[in-house]
Amino acid sequence: MMTLEQLRIFVAVAEELHFTRAARRLRLTQPAVSSAIATLEQAHQVPLFHRIGRSVSLTEAGRLLVPQARLILRQVAGAEQQLADLSGLRHGTMRIIASQTAGTYWLPPRLHRFAEQYPGVSITLAIGNSRQVLAAVLAGDVDLGLLESTVDDPHVSRRVCAEDRLVIAVGQGHPWFGRATVTAAELEQAAWIAREDGSGTRAQFEQALHGLGVDLRRLRITLTLPNGEAIRTALLSGHGAAGLSDLVVADDVAAGRLHALPLPVAPRPFTLIRHLERYEAAATQAFVASLPVLSGVDRS
Repeated sequence: MMTLEQLRIFVAVAEELHFTRAARRLRLTQPAVSSAIATLEQAHQVPLFHRIGRSVSLTEAGRLLVPQARLILRQVAGAEQQLADLSGLRHGTMRIIASQTAGTYWLPPRLHRFAEQYPGVSITLAIGNSRQVLAAVLAGDVDLGLLESTVDDPHVSRRVCAEDRLVIAVGQGHPWFGRATVTAAELEQAAWIAREDGSGTRAQFEQALHGLGVDLRRLRITLTLPNGEAIRTALLSGHGAAGLSDLVVADDVAAGRLHALPLPVAPRPFTLIRHLERYEAAATQAFVASLPVLSGVDRS
């Protein structure tokens, strides 16, 4: 009979496709991981992984088992959470994924205050782009998602709890430093630092430039970086211009290290989302209740 521990180890190896990395992730020894997989395979007389040298890949049986194993582990975690709720908020877990700006600059102090109030609740925060946030919520991998855009999906509840504004930021040596406006032609000719495709910041920035008459096909993106902090550092070194949240550059603008030019666009909503069909744990309910509301929940 398979055990939950074997399923947990199997899912880790299936996701990492590497026994040593799976062992490190689970804080187990590599022999313990190998033994658990071997026991599972022998008990059911079916190989779950192809092993060719150091290469590991799933067999057909392994591929079939992955979604079932994930579902079982999620159901067990949900049952444990419901039992934990019976003891109030003395125990519990909360998993959140947030997009870069909201998760780096807006969310952490609010998580810190909640953790101080409820020290028995274990909180995990992951960072991803807007696509990854929605995908994680829909897959049931997290309790809450927070992203910097609106969401139109019938499977999630949503409410706006904060907002920011996009600005054009440049460093001290840039010719736009100190200026109030720039022309569409200057925007097209500039060297830009941008976020990756799939980023809400990049999509909304390109939309803003398009509204200013900029031909996006002529936009010169010379550097693509994975987060706002990396872009801020590049700007401080004197490289290019970037479209960033005002939250990312606020301290540097106040200190005179960077200059921000306003963009004629509406504020971006920080939207909190939750899967409508997932059990909402007491810890999640309490945290959501602690957040401000700029617009009401439109689906619950």
